[in-house]
Amino acid sequence: MALSESAPPTSLGLDREALTSMYRHMLLGRLLDERVIVLNRQGRAPFAISGQGHEAAQVGVGHALRAGQDWVVPYYRDLTLSLVLGMTPRDHLLAALGRAADPSSGARQMPGHFSSRAHRIVTTGSSVATQVLHAVGIALAVRSRGEDLVVLTTCGEGGTSEGDFHEALNWAGIHRLPVIFLVENNHYAISVPQARQMAVERVAERAPGYGMPGMTVDGGDVLAVHRAMAEAVARARAGEGPTLLEAQCVRLQSHSSDDDQRRYRDPADLLDLRQHDPLDRFRAELESARVLDQAGAEAIREACREEIDLAQAEAEAAPPPDPATAFDHVYGEER
Repeated sequence: MALSESAPPTSLGLDREALTSMYRHMLLGRLLDERVIVLNRQGRAPFAISGQGHEAAQVGVGHALRAGQDWVVPYYRDLTLSLVLGMTPRDHLLAALGRAADPSSGARQMPGHFSSRAHRIVTTGSSVATQVLHAVGIALAVRSRGEDLVVLTTCGEGGTSEGDFHEALNWAGIHRLPVIFLVENNHYAISVPQARQMAVERVAERAPGYGMPGMTVDGGDVLAVHRAMAEAVARARAGEGPTLLEAQCVRLQSHSSDDDQRRYRDPADLLDLRQHDPLDRFRAELESARVLDQAGAEAIREACREEIDLAQAEAEAAPPPDPATAFDHVYGEER
């Protein structure tokens, strides 16, 4: 769904404030993502993995959840989703700069591997698709306890080629668990295009084999994603089982800071991706619907920049870990 003058700002039950909040989260995620990449290129952050182009998908699903109540088991591109759920730029910059106060791991994990007990975000790992099985275990516990909660787990389309993904969907389908599988399909698993990973055109086509509905949605349309996610959440809360949701996204940056997609993607293709930037698209829709004007959009951008600047200053001033703690939580202690 695209906003227009004939579509009121309250479409999908979202008022002006909610729509503006969605845009702010998308922009904050983009600017923070860009800042971490700059820190990496300056040699100050050891690693960066970008979610640029995925912001609409992440904001759309995040705004359909009960932040801090529902469980989220994400993958490494979900920086913007983590902001929707309550994590802050400071949290991520403490991790990027390897500070002791990093809330995810105390600087023991790579940047982009985040978690938050307070926001029910389960730790992200590097082993592709293992988190999908963890989410199914959490959903089984939720169902066993009779809790009115849902579980969201995410991965890229490359993750669907792992055995963990298929085991997770099979188990969730058999037991009709309250879990939503979001595949953020940017069509490249590092340098491998989708056509070399699977014989189907859409990941969602696999859903019937596991006894669940599958939906494919334009991952650049935040409202379309929100609507599809709201339907999946309603099904899960009603005890109707899992959903496989595929959001087709664009990957605007290379796989990670250790990759250069110019070596395996056509320059014309990379240029075309910029014409499908979800952030520009949503801003244009909001301006067309008179939800946002140029001055308002610039004010949001300035506020986001200030928040990130302050977060970086605080992270830079924070102390690094004590070297004496390097082996803490690694080896068991004699008792």
